[in-house]
Amino acid sequence: MNLMMLLEMAASGFGDRVAVTNGAVSLTYQQLFDAAGSAARVIRASGAERMAVLDVSSLAVPVGLFASSWAGRPFVPLNYRLTADEVEKLLERIAPSYVVTESGRVASLAHVASTSVVTREAFLDAATSGTAGEPDWSADADDIAILLFTSGTTGAPKAAVLRQKHLVSYIFGSVEFGAAGEDEATLVSVPPYHIAGMAAIASSVYSGRRIVQLPTFSAESWLETARREKVTHAFVVPTMLARIVDLLGDAASAELPSLEALAYGGGKMPQSVIEKALRLFPGADFTNAYGLTETSSTIAILGPEDHRAAIASDDPAVRRRLISVGRPLPSVEVQIRDENGAVLGPNQRGEVYVSGEQVSGEYLGRGSSVGSDGFFPTRDGGSMDDAGYLFLEGRIDDIIVRGGENMSPGEIEDVLLEHEAIADCAVVGVPSEQWGEAVAAVVVTKPGQKASIEDLQAWVKKHLRSSRTPERIEFWESLPYNETGKLLRRQVRAQLAGG
Repeated sequence: MNLMMLLEMAASGFGDRVAVTNGAVSLTYQQLFDAAGSAARVIRASGAERMAVLDVSSLAVPVGLFASSWAGRPFVPLNYRLTADEVEKLLERIAPSYVVTESGRVASLAHVASTSVVTREAFLDAATSGTAGEPDWSADADDIAILLFTSGTTGAPKAAVLRQKHLVSYIFGSVEFGAAGEDEATLVSVPPYHIAGMAAIASSVYSGRRIVQLPTFSAESWLETARREKVTHAFVVPTMLARIVDLLGDAASAELPSLEALAYGGGKMPQSVIEKALRLFPGADFTNAYGLTETSSTIAILGPEDHRAAIASDDPAVRRRLISVGRPLPSVEVQIRDENGAVLGPNQRGEVYVSGEQVSGEYLGRGSSVGSDGFFPTRDGGSMDDAGYLFLEGRIDDIIVRGGENMSPGEIEDVLLEHEAIADCAVVGVPSEQWGEAVAAVVVTKPGQKASIEDLQAWVKKHLRSSRTPERIEFWESLPYNETGKLLRRQVRAQLAGG
């Protein structure tokens, strides 16, 4: 197993088809294959043990990903939004390495020990001016394919280890080879250091779908690029979709008739946003994809038929599935367990555990978190309904313990988001002398809408037990999210504590 298998099959099956487009520059599948082979020799010659890309989405990303697998060196996409000090610390952890970055960063990184730094342009010139050479990549399924640093929202980033077997197993279990038509194109707007960015490249190559890269996201540029390139498929995180929906406002549609499928994931999707999106993109099939870095991307999906059934239903239980992440893929098994590890039944809240060939659960220098039974504890809280739909309720670490009672922030947030005036919200626990922790909420109101603290408290009390009613509510203009759409609860909690 090796990611190069996917590219080799694509180059053999449809080598003249365009594989990736970035602005005015494109590479066919055969050109991408040849560039990977040429770049692999450059990486090996550098003496590096890892190959890193510190860059926005550029042609260096897919070339580097496959060149690394050809060369037998782990690929490490780094967060270009980090500070110079943070980047240096990560480079020290992966040294000796060969690093591709934008020209403005080369001089500032030249002093990092055991690190060869080159510009994106120099790397691509070397890759596209050479020849592929004879295929000589390793077929060892246990070789490390990618090291992905976690976002670090709750501490120092950890490097998740994704081996060739994990990624290839995910692709084989979820994508049909050559299934894409020649006119199909997928818009990749998530950054390369997000697992969805890596999965999009691998799955698109195997299916034969053209990749359209959007280096930096804005709602305006996303819509303009999607229309210009006649994009048929796209993936967005919830914050991206919310901005696209906001930009379109009261428009009758998004005027994007080419869009056939829109997938989203990476964070919690407000029901109001997805309902508006379904109206604005009437011709698109919507899919909610839930996965983690440690699981090589998606482990559960809420498919197009689920979306259509939920939006058309008058049954509250069926309509509620719009805020679920769907059902597990056939290739994985998901369980909900209590704090003692016992498997729970339907509609019981606990921690999400997952097992399957695509699951890594391993971190560089820390070993594996997968149990002896093959299950990985995701640290996500959730429950499954009677039909097997998975509902997430935030991180286990975010559970509020009030007077010995465990409370899920997600449960309270779901109720607040049903209020007609609320656009977004975050619920956290804050210190309380009486209860240990008290429930606090930060809410963002919809434009032109107002709500009082008393009104919102009464709303929650009406739908949940009184103990779950926020004792403290603040109104903010916006909530803090990281660039991949995850709510930064730690910042919310800290700001409330400071206030």
